[in-house]
Amino acid sequence: MFLSIQEMKKNKLRYGLVALVIVMIAYLIFILTALAFGLSNASKQAVDTWHADKIVLNADANGSLDQSNIEGSQAHAYTNKSRADIVQMAGNVQTTKQQNKVTAQIMGLQKGQFIYKDLHIQKGHIFKNDRQVVVDQSLLQNNGYHLGQWIKFSRTGKTYQIVGTIKNTTLNVAPVVYGTVSAIREAKFGDKNNNNVSALVYKKAPHQKVSGTEVFNINDFIQNIPGYSAQNSTFSFMIVFLLLITLVIIAIFLFVLTMQKIPYFAVMKIQGISNSYLAFNIISTAVILTVAGIVVSGILTALTAMSMPAAVPMTFDIRLMSLVVALLILMSVIGAIIPMRTVSKIDPAIAMGGK
Repeated sequence: MFLSIQEMKKNKLRYGLVALVIVMIAYLIFILTALAFGLSNASKQAVDTWHADKIVLNADANGSLDQSNIEGSQAHAYTNKSRADIVQMAGNVQTTKQQNKVTAQIMGLQKGQFIYKDLHIQKGHIFKNDRQVVVDQSLLQNNGYHLGQWIKFSRTGKTYQIVGTIKNTTLNVAPVVYGTVSAIREAKFGDKNNNNVSALVYKKAPHQKVSGTEVFNINDFIQNIPGYSAQNSTFSFMIVFLLLITLVIIAIFLFVLTMQKIPYFAVMKIQGISNSYLAFNIISTAVILTVAGIVVSGILTALTAMSMPAAVPMTFDIRLMSLVVALLILMSVIGAIIPMRTVSKIDPAIAMGGK
């Protein structure tokens, strides 16, 4: 460690440039990780708040809530125990003057069922009749709506009043609007007396299996959310690729330095310094550079997060970020081990010009 620090003090520019490259890569990894986690959450936050175990959809819906339509007779055949009915439609929320259009996921809930009971109202109160709705807080923070405002959906001319807000409730990266089942049925089908629903959500698996429907684990349902799996796979690939780039950069840099310092290593070996001590110093050099780069990139990431608008779905998870930090340090250690074979094979006599 002492040898590593002295070497870096002597060659500040050389080591500083490598540390700068690590800073840029680590910064990019942190930002991509936060974006990946934020987008992943924004795709499924509403589902997470249900705290459900199973969901029943139409068998022909291919696991998609948007395409699912369960007839009243099918829904009636399922048990009502620990169950919540959902009528869902995707549409635009807009002011009564048809301004400020925002794409939203609009859902109808049955009063008294567990999703309705578990709604955590941040401001205002829960909806109590067909003309009231509660909305995700992002609709107010990012889109200029406010409590008490009257809105309407693009499919209907009826107006609804925002009476409450809920936190972190999005689906498919769109804010969720909750209203009564009868109100959303009327908006979707044009008839509030229609008994169809989009899905049946259960806290415990139902024992029935009704023809024309399919029961999904809630995690399988999340994986079927359009773009969710592809988005996560893309970000994961990018992050892994950047980690490998970190490994290659550190390995090449340390290998070049090792080749340049072969005479010095030879002198150390003549003095009786062991291969393990030299290995420790090479590894410590890589770790110090990486940790320094992580600290600087962490500060840059924090400054970036504070300057980002609320509309950008960036979420910083301590456990996930800690994993990324651990992987970066692991890549640096592996990169440092690669040139160690050269050091261990140094023959002092040959390195000093002998035969």
